[in-house]
Amino acid sequence: MPSLKRKVEAKSEAPLKKQKPSQPTRPAVSVLKDEEPAFPRGGASVLTPLEHKQIQIRAKQDVLFEQSTGKKARAYDSEDEENEDEEHFEVQSGKSKPKRKSTTSEKKPGTGGIAGGPEVKIESLSYKRLVPGSMVLGQVAQINRYDIALTLPNNLTGYIPITSVSDKVTQVVEALATADDASSDGEEDSHSARDLDLKSMVAVGQYLRAYVSATTASNGSGTQGRRHVELSINPKHANYGLKKTDLVVNSMVQAVVSSIEDHGVVMSLGLEDTTARGFMSSKEIGDIRKYAELKEGAVYLCLITGLSSNGNIIKLSANPDRIGNVKKSNFLTDAPNVDCFLPGTAIEVLVSEITTSGLAGKVMGLLDVTADVIHSGAAASGKPLEKKYFVGTKIKARVLCTFPAYEEKKLGISSLDHIMEFIPLSSRSNDKHVSPTTALPISSIVDQARVARVVPGFGVFVDLGVKGVRGFVHISHLSDKKVETISDTTGPYKVDTVHRARILNYNLVDGLFLASFEQSILELPFLRLEDVEVGQIIKGKVSKLIVNAAGIGGVLVTVTESISGLVPEMHLADVHLQYPEKKFREGLSVTARVLSIDLERRLMRLTLKKSLVNSDAPVWNTYQKLAVGMQAPGTLVNILPTGAVVQFYGPVRGFLPVSQMSESYIKDPKQHFRVGQVVNVNITSIDDAENRMTVSCREPISFGVLQQKEMAELKPGIKVDGVVSEKTAEEIIIELNDSGLKAYLPFEHLADGSAAKCLAAAKKVRVGQGLQNLMVMSKNETKRIIRLTNKPSLIRAYQSGRLPASFEQLTVGKEVAGFVKNIIATGIFVQFAGDLTGFLPAKHLGDEVSGPPDFGMRKQQSISARVQSIHYNQNRFSLTQRPVSDKDTALNSNSTDLQLPDRALSNPIDGMSASIDDFTLGKLTKVKIISIKETQMNVQLADSVQGRVDVSQVFDSWEDVKDRKHPLKSFNTKQILSARVLGVHDSRNHRFLPITHSNKAPVFEISVKPSEQTEAELDILTLERVRQDSSWLVFVNNIAEDCLWVNLSPNVRGRIRIMDVSDDVSLLADLSSNFPIGSALRARVLHVDPANNRLDLSARSGASSVMMTIEDLSVGMVLPGRVTKVTERYIMVQLSEKLSAPVHLVDMVDDYNTANPTIYHKNQTVRVCVSDIDLPNKKITLSTRPSKVLSSSLPVKDPEITSVAQVKVNDIVRGFIKNVADNGVFVTLSSNVTGYVRVTDLSDSFIKDWKSDFQVDQLVTGKIITVDPLLHHIQMSLKQSVLSKDYRPPLTYADVEVGQIVTGKIRKVEDFGVFIVVDNSANVSGLCHRSEIAEERVSNVQGLYEEGDAVKAKVLKVDLEKRRISFGLKSSYFAAQSVDSDLDDGDSNGSGGIHLVDSSDDGSEETEPRTAHTDLRNLRDVQDNNTLMESGEPEVEPKTDPLSGMVPKKGHVAQGLNTSGFDWSGGMIDTNQKVAHSYTDEEVQPQKKKPRKAELKVDRTGDLDTNGPQSVADFERLLLGQPNSSFLWLSYMAFELQLSEVSKARGIAERAIRTINQGRDTDSELLNVWVAYFNLENTYGTDETVEEIFKRACEYNDPEEMHNRLASIYIQSGKNEKAETLLQAMVKKFSQDPKVWLNHATFLFDTMAAPQRARDLLPRALQSLPKHHHVDLTSKFAHLEFRSANGDAERGRTIFEGLLSTFPKRLDLWNVMLDLEIKLGDKDQVRRLFGRVTSSKLKTKKAKYFFKRWLEYEEKEGDAQRCEKVKAKAAEYVRQQEADKS
Repeated sequence: MPSLKRKVEAKSEAPLKKQKPSQPTRPAVSVLKDEEPAFPRGGASVLTPLEHKQIQIRAKQDVLFEQSTGKKARAYDSEDEENEDEEHFEVQSGKSKPKRKSTTSEKKPGTGGIAGGPEVKIESLSYKRLVPGSMVLGQVAQINRYDIALTLPNNLTGYIPITSVSDKVTQVVEALATADDASSDGEEDSHSARDLDLKSMVAVGQYLRAYVSATTASNGSGTQGRRHVELSINPKHANYGLKKTDLVVNSMVQAVVSSIEDHGVVMSLGLEDTTARGFMSSKEIGDIRKYAELKEGAVYLCLITGLSSNGNIIKLSANPDRIGNVKKSNFLTDAPNVDCFLPGTAIEVLVSEITTSGLAGKVMGLLDVTADVIHSGAAASGKPLEKKYFVGTKIKARVLCTFPAYEEKKLGISSLDHIMEFIPLSSRSNDKHVSPTTALPISSIVDQARVARVVPGFGVFVDLGVKGVRGFVHISHLSDKKVETISDTTGPYKVDTVHRARILNYNLVDGLFLASFEQSILELPFLRLEDVEVGQIIKGKVSKLIVNAAGIGGVLVTVTESISGLVPEMHLADVHLQYPEKKFREGLSVTARVLSIDLERRLMRLTLKKSLVNSDAPVWNTYQKLAVGMQAPGTLVNILPTGAVVQFYGPVRGFLPVSQMSESYIKDPKQHFRVGQVVNVNITSIDDAENRMTVSCREPISFGVLQQKEMAELKPGIKVDGVVSEKTAEEIIIELNDSGLKAYLPFEHLADGSAAKCLAAAKKVRVGQGLQNLMVMSKNETKRIIRLTNKPSLIRAYQSGRLPASFEQLTVGKEVAGFVKNIIATGIFVQFAGDLTGFLPAKHLGDEVSGPPDFGMRKQQSISARVQSIHYNQNRFSLTQRPVSDKDTALNSNSTDLQLPDRALSNPIDGMSASIDDFTLGKLTKVKIISIKETQMNVQLADSVQGRVDVSQVFDSWEDVKDRKHPLKSFNTKQILSARVLGVHDSRNHRFLPITHSNKAPVFEISVKPSEQTEAELDILTLERVRQDSSWLVFVNNIAEDCLWVNLSPNVRGRIRIMDVSDDVSLLADLSSNFPIGSALRARVLHVDPANNRLDLSARSGASSVMMTIEDLSVGMVLPGRVTKVTERYIMVQLSEKLSAPVHLVDMVDDYNTANPTIYHKNQTVRVCVSDIDLPNKKITLSTRPSKVLSSSLPVKDPEITSVAQVKVNDIVRGFIKNVADNGVFVTLSSNVTGYVRVTDLSDSFIKDWKSDFQVDQLVTGKIITVDPLLHHIQMSLKQSVLSKDYRPPLTYADVEVGQIVTGKIRKVEDFGVFIVVDNSANVSGLCHRSEIAEERVSNVQGLYEEGDAVKAKVLKVDLEKRRISFGLKSSYFAAQSVDSDLDDGDSNGSGGIHLVDSSDDGSEETEPRTAHTDLRNLRDVQDNNTLMESGEPEVEPKTDPLSGMVPKKGHVAQGLNTSGFDWSGGMIDTNQKVAHSYTDEEVQPQKKKPRKAELKVDRTGDLDTNGPQSVADFERLLLGQPNSSFLWLSYMAFELQLSEVSKARGIAERAIRTINQGRDTDSELLNVWVAYFNLENTYGTDETVEEIFKRACEYNDPEEMHNRLASIYIQSGKNEKAETLLQAMVKKFSQDPKVWLNHATFLFDTMAAPQRARDLLPRALQSLPKHHHVDLTSKFAHLEFRSANGDAERGRTIFEGLLSTFPKRLDLWNVMLDLEIKLGDKDQVRRLFGRVTSSKLKTKKAKYFFKRWLEYEEKEGDAQRCEKVKAKAAEYVRQQEADKS
């Protein structure tokens, strides 16, 4: 997105934050304002406005005197007075005004201000006063692609960049700029337009508050140049200065839509306090945009209509009707400070001064406001302000702008009606309100413009003939000459003079037209781009030549000062210009024609082609004005092999087929046409609805009225004569005599017989030769194509009636003759006259016909057949060449009878009906049941006449239904019932139609209700007749996620929400079982809407089925609900269609330890209890606690806290962390009670990063230390010292004593020793030097210990000052203690992690080898191993310390687990996969007998004995230390299976899946568990459990890997059918992986012994896989042919030969084929292969390799003679190479 990115980067260079003005300098008088209190409520005061004015004057003087700054009191007065007229009206006059100080005595009576007060200068908004930081009210005038034009007061316009609309829009723009960085401009335009549309954010005419970001003035040709005002409507800027406390009712605030809810939108206000959010009801959106069209990021200027109790929720309204109603309300009467008065706010103003230039006033007696001559209403009404307003009166006005550049706060206001009403100004025309620009379009010329008012030095207001809207002509636009002065009584522009004017623009805010009297403006052809029409001829001058990489890319042509157009390179001339710069120089006058106009991009494309500019043809700029036969020139913009695209004007394009490019044959259009060429075309077809058109270059006069008449008279079978006009490669073009029409005669239609005979006949035909008695076979009037034939067999067939030309001429069994149109694998399409085509299936071909692919036939060949069957509904028929048998004759006879026009019946059930037409609406008849479904019975009325009985048309009442779940169970097939015809069933729309809609073979809708088996008038139920609260017998038709669809009748369908299905909530858990399809229900109508075809019903009891509202609820009520949303923090439960509420963690269970929202699932039905109701805010609190919804006697561990008063000091409570803030943690104790824990109360010990130890929703236990019921504050403590009476403080350095035995963990391992952290201490740690680790010298400390190892140590030395402790780990320190412990416990497993090992006490000199130990902590991946071998061989005991018994860590073999033949691994089909890790044990060496002395050894396996884990407790202890070890989990599962505890093994597998962390290092561990789980369920479970586990595994792991594993398990367990089904699914789901196809083929070859099915996979695989996989996969399939016992080696050779012929340089293919042939043992074949490969062109190195391999083969399999022969060939190859080099 280069263009978009440039805009974003441009904005980022000058961010808005930098453009914000600094706070205006506070004048001295502001100190006084700071000392004043906030406005009193309503602005009321005991002082009069006059007294306020006097007090303010005196206060100003005092403050200025006390705080003298060396500046004059009003430093800007002289400048303002000097430029008074200019500032007020922006007079563009070169003559300076004399300085004049206005005094009160000079004012006219009645126009002055309040006596004694200082004069308030009336401000008018201008470019000079519009400084950065200003805020102004504007209206959206135009929405462009990357910015928005905003109309501002006083004929100003600002522009809002796309990055200054809202934060949401900015995020989208940045994302697009990043994503499309490498895209082309064209791609960027379409992409950005698709993803971001500013028209969905704002609307034309919408009022918005804008913040001035920057104002720039560029030097132009005029005196002022171009002025640009950059704005922002982002609420962060538009609400600048507002605080949360400033938001009061009736003030205006700008907001942006942040989220769209069901009943309204949540809006962001852009305030610093993010707790304040806005909410706007869907009813308060107004007419700007429909609620359904709202999008996030849309901006609105809203009225504050209300506040919540805490002020966090601000209720907003953007409805103009409400905002504009300011007569009695909706204006600001009370404000906390002056920052509330922002543009858009309606206020009440006390008029204090009236002048000719406007009025001034006060708001609440303190704030100055002014309205200029336009916005005071003087310009619009024409009435003098002195007569409209009076000093001292109060008027309603709306804030228009701010003036931040002035020291005193001052506002601009407007009292114009349309601004007060917050709607665009409209004019009345013919008693209708229309837009002013509709009544008088811009650029229009008004001949009678009457001057209504003159403002000296400024301009004149004129009446333009538009009621209610005036125009304004600035003094600079009165004449082409300079106008010095104007007066209302003298001069050419005095009041009531009439002039000719032209409309330049219209200002939405001012409600004024901007006009001009200048003659030069009146004579301009165009004022703006909208005035130019597509196809119009214009004149201009070349302003610039555009240069690109290819040269001159186009020319810019200036039409007027503000309008330019682009001439693309292809449109510079009719011929391609080699040097365009020589012809087109800057300033050259040119005449062009407009090709297209893009108003959104402000782009106009022109053409200078003389063939287009000088053309008199009508301009084709819209499809709706075009018709077939019209002619015009167009430009070729794209040339394709099938034709070309022709561009006309605007969006109109047409397609020119290659057949229509010329009268003669064109093979390649690019050889005859070029892009940019102008061609004259005529329209052959047009579809204005789809904007498609086909054109032709052929001369249209060659097909005139006479030819059209002749074409219409031609019929198939007519004989014609003609002259050969042209011969092509396959047909002859003939010009028919008399008519001149062109017809086509294929070579194959010149004669019957072989293709050679037809070709010989074609060679005899010459151009100009006459041909007679040719028969017309078909014609296409649209394409003007006539097909002829000269086949004698077809001509005779037509004469004998055997060549049909229409569908009506066909009858079953009729002999017909035609020709072959097309041949496919399943049969032949046969064409007859009139393009009538039938299908001849392969099985119905004659016995003499050969097999596929062409059945011995060729296209256009003559053929005879018999009509086998006719399908009238689809206009299809089939043929046969088989001989007629008696059975076929009978069948054909019946088939013909069914389809005869008289619609006669055969074997009617009622015995009376004779024709299908007898079955009229309401007819009583008999039917026979053919089959019975869940919701209908299929019946027969007669042979081949079917009917349908819907289940709703069987029973009259609820009591008649005996089996409610299966109502139709009481009926039997072949049962005959009395019935009544309702209509014809429409299977497409699932409804029934009147009898008039019946077709050739209708399916009748039947009723067998006993009440309808009478002659009474048939009463068919419709939705319009269904009434609310009526009861009906309904039948389930379909089961959806949230409702049941039921039928009242075949054409009346309704829905029952899940919560309304039954009063028994337990039945809702399994709808498909309790309410299967077809089951009967009694339902009551809740709501019916025939217009939208909607019917809502309820099957609950009468009282409970009423649509529930919040007013119907009461606290303690237990209700059923449907889960609609599940998160980690809550579940959302829907009680009724419009009533939903959440269930939070604290309201979910009685024991918070079991709180887990994820146990629920969407659409689950739950029972909830209403805990609290907040009617004002319409909030409900629900609970699923068992003690509330089931029984109050159930145990409650965590009681519900309903209020703060329930909590007492010293109570111990539990709750979930709600928020982790900087100052502490907030804990949710209940849905409306929250506790606070200070940082100092979180833990007894110091925690550096305490936030990382506390997460949201974490369950914590705390003690209440403070309760404030008034403020609803609860303070808690989580310290263990506060919670527990038995709390022991952590061990400190002062508590450690020399000689003390402690336990701890290794914190760090260094070469010089290990650092130990003491357990249950305040981070007390020390060093155990290397010399204190063991009795003997330790050289490798890392080999003995790892971080986290638990040890027991003795304190050797303590240094409290340096806080250092020295530990000792020598076994001698604990010898006495260990012996005592061993004697006491009688067990070698001690609690301290040290146990006693005695030497053998036999008399031999050598000890017996000890049993090999398994170090389970060092197990690695078990993914690809199958069994765990229990080795009986002894293992080498590594060299140990003689006393400590420390053993360096060693790897251990870790293989898959095998329990009684139970395979856990599920190995891959791919046999080449290697084992990930492999470790081997060392050989056992005998040890010499040690002295009989106690030996201490540290137990490194978690207190297990030498035989490994032998109990559940052993496994649990091991898993605590190694939770991510899949080997332990699998061993644990195997242990339970040995005990036949299958369910426990399943539980262990589930625990393992939940426990093992997901990550790169543990993925293989999880995979092992899943595969083991597969094996477990495959062996002990059912198909359903396997499927369930498989689906879950695919969600958490690679789906393809899981499919492969399960398929391998199926194959190993002999479940080949399931394996095949799974593999078939894999080739569809993972079709892009060649291994999947190969695995499937291997399975079919080896396991299923179905090689042909495997071979059929290869074409499918090649269609699905990318081309770079084709060669390798094909060679592997060939490899299977050789390797598999079911393969065909000869077929494999054929495949390899095909590959080698295509890729002869692929030496890897030669090698593979050689290997396979050598393994197969065919020596001659091997030698031939070696000879072929060495004879090909090989590089020397490759040739040497193959000769060497050949020689090795001969040495092994051949004899000496053959070896010599190979050597001779190699020598000759070398000689040949040397000869080639020389």
